[in-house]
Amino acid sequence: MDPLDVFHETPKQSAGPSGGEEISAPGWDAITEAFQTLYPGQEHPLHFGVLIPWQLGGPNPLQGVSAYDGGDFFHLVTYGLTDLYEKEGTDPDYSGYGYEFTMKLRKAGLEDVHAELHCAAGILQDLAKLTFEKGEQFYPNEYIYTGQTTGMDVRQVSKLTGFITAWDEAGTIETPNGKVDFVQLIGATDPELRAVMDGTLRVAELAERLGGWTDYTRDSTV
Repeated sequence: MDPLDVFHETPKQSAGPSGGEEISAPGWDAITEAFQTLYPGQEHPLHFGVLIPWQLGGPNPLQGVSAYDGGDFFHLVTYGLTDLYEKEGTDPDYSGYGYEFTMKLRKAGLEDVHAELHCAAGILQDLAKLTFEKGEQFYPNEYIYTGQTTGMDVRQVSKLTGFITAWDEAGTIETPNGKVDFVQLIGATDPELRAVMDGTLRVAELAERLGGWTDYTRDSTV
């Protein structure tokens, strides 16, 4: 069975550590409130939860990924890199690892919207796993070079093979468990990433060119 299940509303009761009835989740609620402020009226965004929680041996560390409708794009946000329930992290100022991922996936070129959102949620899970298993941290103004030659979209025809990171417009929020930064992933092509790596292009410059979109239809800018 697929490790990601699809819900049409945020299922805290299903995503809880024990998979039981809904429990207090102030960290979760703070993330949701931040995005409902950006997208008023979207109380039940499409949500990808996990069938088996990480704490119970499941393969995916994130509790879930929500996708808000931004008109020309879907704005994805993760739940699980920070303390969603009680305070567990040792940093007195920040919640959990201190950040959650976001992504603005442009709708243009998405032939199968559900499949592409499911794929994007899986990518976010894979990146979160690097933090959970290897302690790798992700901050704004960095690049993520995967080395892959095929596109990250479902059909693998996109020219996007990795990411750069930037501050998401959701910014930094205060939660009962500490601060949470929203780090936006922006899809980048192999030539763009190589230009960043060799110092001929700055991450901030590339982010400005791309406007924050992850756009499967675009060509490389270099």
